[in-house]
Amino acid sequence: MESIGVVVNPIAGMGGRVGLKGTDDTLEEAKHRGAEARAPDRAREALESLSSRLPTLSVYTAAGVMGEYAAVDAGYEPEVVYDPSADGSGADVEGDPSSRDRREADGPPSEIDPAEAGTTAADTHQAVRAFLECGVDLILFVGGDGTATDVATTLEEEGANVPILGVPAGVKIYSSVFAVTPGNVGRTLAEFDRVEPREVNDIDEAAYREGEVKSRLEAVADVPVAPTVQSSKQLASGSVDTLAEGVARDIDPDRTYVFGPGGTVGAIEAELEIDASPLGVDVWRDGELLVRDGAEADVLEVLEDPVTIVVSPIGGQGFVFGRGNHQISPAVIDRADDIEIVATGAKLDGLEMLRTDTDDESIDEDLRGWTHVRTGRFTTRLIRLV
Repeated sequence: MESIGVVVNPIAGMGGRVGLKGTDDTLEEAKHRGAEARAPDRAREALESLSSRLPTLSVYTAAGVMGEYAAVDAGYEPEVVYDPSADGSGADVEGDPSSRDRREADGPPSEIDPAEAGTTAADTHQAVRAFLECGVDLILFVGGDGTATDVATTLEEEGANVPILGVPAGVKIYSSVFAVTPGNVGRTLAEFDRVEPREVNDIDEAAYREGEVKSRLEAVADVPVAPTVQSSKQLASGSVDTLAEGVARDIDPDRTYVFGPGGTVGAIEAELEIDASPLGVDVWRDGELLVRDGAEADVLEVLEDPVTIVVSPIGGQGFVFGRGNHQISPAVIDRADDIEIVATGAKLDGLEMLRTDTDDESIDEDLRGWTHVRTGRFTTRLIRLV
């Protein structure tokens, strides 16, 4: 592999910690709730891992926060082939200001608000078309399922078979086209020797906020084959009744419980007669629901020690933090003295390990290691969390 195209959705994932379960059509609300961009930092981390292994790689990208700044910060000298502030043609931007001039005009990247960039899905489509004109060997994108859909559908429209790899930065990661973490990107792209077709799936965010998952297949794209590429999300199988009964039986009325999203945890809340949010984060203590479907700030506001977090891994992927539950942020995790991971045995049968990707390496490092997962009324299983 000699060249890649890099495109970043700068607002991907902003809705997560503020409880919006996505950022499609909700950017203004996310900003109103104090959301902060996470995609630029994750883009930088991914490209740094890549430059340490493939420093001579030719990098084509979109201007500014759509990829250029992250590539420069990672040590590359990227060629900007699409500028969203131009006419949107995706044509060469030869003669445009250099990256240094851009940064001096815009200010340091840390002072640039990606939410004010004004980029749209159309810019992603145009950037991908520009990459194809350059003959890139692979397209690396930073975002969630919506961005994956934008990239993959553009390739299908253009009849191109260029492989793709996603850097997970969105709230919803149902597609099997993403590296497990940004830091895995370098290893994945430096070591893969073949690709295979993978599904790009997305869900209806409006329905998701109402507690209903409506997943749909949007496209199929070639993706590098590597253990550092995650699988698609699967639904857990098997009864959770005995598991829910066991957890409910052991509830401590003096503890504050933070319940993550998902059907397994939802069954526990139902056993406790909690009016739960099926796909949100709830906080409960001694029979009282303190927060229903809360954002990170709502959760932190009501926490009272001691604190237990109850989460279940995503089936097929194994993530316990960092996928669909960004409201349980590093700050929330840091307040907990107990984390209870729950899953049916059938769900664990399809997982070789559990994963965490919180955006805070120190928190992730503390979580890693062998951990007990509660699988029934009395039973647990030991599994490695990485």
